[in-house]
Amino acid sequence: MSFRPRFGCLALAGIVLSAAAVTGPASAGAGSEARVDRGLSAVVRYTEYGIPHIVADDYPGLGFGNGWAQARDQVCALAEAFVTVRGERSRWFGARTAPDPQSSSAGANLASDLYYRGVREAGTVERLGAAPPPLGPGREVADLGRGWATGYNTWLRRNRITDPACAGAGWVRAITAVDVAALDLALSGLAGEGRGIDGITAARPPVAGEPAPQALDSTAPAAPASAASAVRRLLVDPGRRAGSNAVAFRGSTTANGRGLLLGNPHFPWRGEQRFWQSQQTIPGELDVMGGSLLGSTTVSIGHTAHIAWSHTVGTGVPANLYQLTLDPSDPTVYLVDGRPERMTRRVVTVPVEDGPPVTGTQWWTRYGPVLTSFGAAADPPLPLPWTSETAYAINDAGSANPRGSTTALALAKARDTRGILDAVRRTQGLPWANTVAADSAGHTLYVQSQTLPRITDEIARRCSTALGRTTYPASGLAVLDGARGDCALGTDPDAVQPGTFGPGAMPTLRDAPYVENSNDSAWLTNAEHPLVGYERVFGDIGATRSPRTRGAIEDVSSAAARGGLRVEDLQAQQFANRAPVGDLVADDVARACAALPGGRATGTDGAVVDVAEACRVLGRWDKTVDTGSRGALLFDRFWRRFTAAVPDSERWKVPFAPSDPVVTPHTLDTDSPIFSRALADSVAELDAAGIDAESRWGEHQFVVRDGRRVPIPGGTGNLGVWNVVEADWDPAGGGYPDVSYGTSFVQAVGWDDSACPVARTLLTYSQSSNPRSAHHADQTLLFSRERWVTSRFCEHDILAAPRLRVLTVHEHDHPRGADPADLG
Repeated sequence: MSFRPRFGCLALAGIVLSAAAVTGPASAGAGSEARVDRGLSAVVRYTEYGIPHIVADDYPGLGFGNGWAQARDQVCALAEAFVTVRGERSRWFGARTAPDPQSSSAGANLASDLYYRGVREAGTVERLGAAPPPLGPGREVADLGRGWATGYNTWLRRNRITDPACAGAGWVRAITAVDVAALDLALSGLAGEGRGIDGITAARPPVAGEPAPQALDSTAPAAPASAASAVRRLLVDPGRRAGSNAVAFRGSTTANGRGLLLGNPHFPWRGEQRFWQSQQTIPGELDVMGGSLLGSTTVSIGHTAHIAWSHTVGTGVPANLYQLTLDPSDPTVYLVDGRPERMTRRVVTVPVEDGPPVTGTQWWTRYGPVLTSFGAAADPPLPLPWTSETAYAINDAGSANPRGSTTALALAKARDTRGILDAVRRTQGLPWANTVAADSAGHTLYVQSQTLPRITDEIARRCSTALGRTTYPASGLAVLDGARGDCALGTDPDAVQPGTFGPGAMPTLRDAPYVENSNDSAWLTNAEHPLVGYERVFGDIGATRSPRTRGAIEDVSSAAARGGLRVEDLQAQQFANRAPVGDLVADDVARACAALPGGRATGTDGAVVDVAEACRVLGRWDKTVDTGSRGALLFDRFWRRFTAAVPDSERWKVPFAPSDPVVTPHTLDTDSPIFSRALADSVAELDAAGIDAESRWGEHQFVVRDGRRVPIPGGTGNLGVWNVVEADWDPAGGGYPDVSYGTSFVQAVGWDDSACPVARTLLTYSQSSNPRSAHHADQTLLFSRERWVTSRFCEHDILAAPRLRVLTVHEHDHPRGADPADLG
C-alpha cells in the first residue's frame, strides 16, 4: 500500500464540513481533529436519496466508514446475515422454522446452523484468510474487513435501532472481522456447497438391516436421464435463480467515441443479497462508486472516473460431484485406486430456542463433504442416496475461494478494460459471475471470470459415471468416479487456486461493437462474433437461447448498428419494458383464440370458459409490461401456464436452428390441446379473483410502501423482458403484491469531455429496509415512475448537492456533523 499522510482525509473533512456548515452541520478545525487519537475514522457525506460518499485516509478507515454507514441503513438484514453464518438461527428463530431462501438454501434453520457452524468450527474462514496472496485475500482486504466490523459495532454501540424488524432483538450483536470474512465466503459458495446444505447435514451412513434407497446411478435406466432434467432445472432454468443483464458498447457505436455500459442485476429485494449504494474514496489511492451486496467491504459493481463494469450470473458450474466406491465392510471408508481412505467425521452442536442443543454429524472426504441431495429446499433437489456401496461428495471451488473482495478491489483500481481483464486474471476471485465492462477510451470487454473446478471435456469423457454422462452434457454438472486417482482435476499453470481453471481457459471477447449477457452462456456475447471452444462446464454452445437473451440481442445489436448512442439510449433500453415473447407470439395467440368455436375453451377441470373477450384483450395488448399496459396480466398468466406444461422443444412449429439462433425457434404451436386449456384456466383464474383481464399491469404488480401501493414496471424473464421483476402470484392479494427479486442496482454510464463520468443510477428498493427511514421508498417511487438518480461522483458535484449532510465518524467518540432523523 502506498504511503499517504495521516492528515489527508481529515484535512478534506475540514474543507467539506466548512462547506456543509451552510446547511446546518457543526464543524471543527482539521488541526484539532488530527491531534487526538480517536481510533479509526472516516468522513461520510450524504447526498440525495441517502447515498453516502465515504472518505478515509486508509483501508481500515474506509472499512470503518463503510460498516458504520451500512449498519445505519440495513442493520436488521446485516444482523440476520451474521446470525446465519455463525450458525445461530435455531437459537434465535427456532430449529424447525425455514430460513428466508435469500439467507440460506436449507429447508430449516437447524440444517443451516449445522452446516455454517461446522464451517466455523473447522477454522475454514481463518485458514483461507491467512493464505498469502495470490491464493489468499491480502492485507488491504483484511484491513477493510477489520475496519468494517469496527464501524458496524460502533454504530450499534451508539444508536437505538428503530427498525421494527429487529428493534430490541437479542440477536443483534457485535461482530468480528471473522464474521465479515465468513459472510464473504458464504457468498462465494452460494452456488456450490450453498446449494447442498440440506444434503450435507442430512448425510448418514446406511445402517445394517435397513433397506437401502434406490441409487440414481444403478440399474434403473431412466434414473440418470431424470436426474439430468432435475439438474438442468436447478442450474440452467433462469426462472429459478437470480440473474442479470449487462451490455457494453464500443466507441465506434457511440456519439462521442467513448464507451457506454448498462448494468441491470436481478437480485433479491430483501435480505443480505440486497445491494446498497455508496462512493468509497481514499485520496490518491481509490475512488469508486456503485452497489455493494450487503456486508461486502468493497463495491461489487460500479464505475470510476474511467471505467464502468457490471456482473451477470454465469452459466459455469462451480462445483462437481464425485461418486464414491465404499468399503463393503464400512460405509464410512471409500476406495481410491483400491486403497481405503476413512472419511473425516465432524460433530457439530448448535443451540436451539426453547430446547437442548442439537448435535449432528457431517462426513468429509478428500473431495469435500458427503451429501445425499443437491439443490435448495425450494426446488425439487437431486437425490444422491448413500448406500452400502456408493456415496457422493461435492467438490466446490467457491467454498475454497476467499478472494471475492480482492477481485472487487482490483476492479475498482483499474483504469481501463485492459486493467479490468488483468484484475480478474490476477486475482481469480469471482465464483459465479461474468464481467462486462466499458471505458472512457471506447473499449469493451466480456470475460467469464468464474472460479471453476478444472473439469475438462476430456476428464468428463474419461471419468464420468453413468449419472455424469447425462448430467454433464445437459447442465455442465460433472459426476466423476472418485475411486480413480487419475480422475483428479489437476491445476492449470496460470490458476491461482489448486484444482481450478486458469484465466487462459476463460471465454473472453475484447473490443466488439457490443458485448451483452443475459445469463446464457458466452456463446452469443456478440451474435456476429460467437465465442466457441470452451469446456462444457463453462456453458453450452449452439443451444437455444432464453427469450431474454434473444430479446436483448435484438435490441442491442440494432442499437449498435444504428450508432450515435448516448447514456439516454441506455436509459431507454432499461425501461422499454418490451416483452419479446409478446412480439413473437401474441398476435398468433389472439388469432387462435378468436378462432375457438363459439369463443369458448375447456379448462383443466372440465369447465367451459367464455374466452371471447379475452381474445380481444390479447389482440389489443401493446406487448409491453409498463405499469399502464392493458392485457399484459392475462398474457403473463397464460404464458406461465403454457410453458410450464409444454417443453420448449414442443412449443414451436419452427424449431431451433444453431445457424439462426436469435430468430429461432418461432411460430407457436397453437394446435396443441394445452393451448386452449391454458387460456381457459388463465381467464377463469382472473375471473375468480375478480380481476379485469384488461386492467392495468401496475394495478396488479406492486409493492406496498408507507401503506400505499406503488406500481412496479417490468416483468418475468420468461417473457424475455430486460427489466426483470419476479413476484409470487397471490390472487387474493391483488396479483403480484410483493417483488421477491429482479432489477436492483441499475447503472447507465458513459463519458463526455469533462473529467467526470456521465452516470445515472437507480436502486429500485431504496437504500434502507427500515420503514421509518426517509430512504425506505424514495428510489422505489422513482422506479415506479421510471426516473433516475444523477450520480454525484466528482467533488464539485458532491458539494453542490442540495441539503448535503456531512458526518465525521470516529471509533472512540460520537460523530461530528449532522445526523438528522430524516436520513434514517
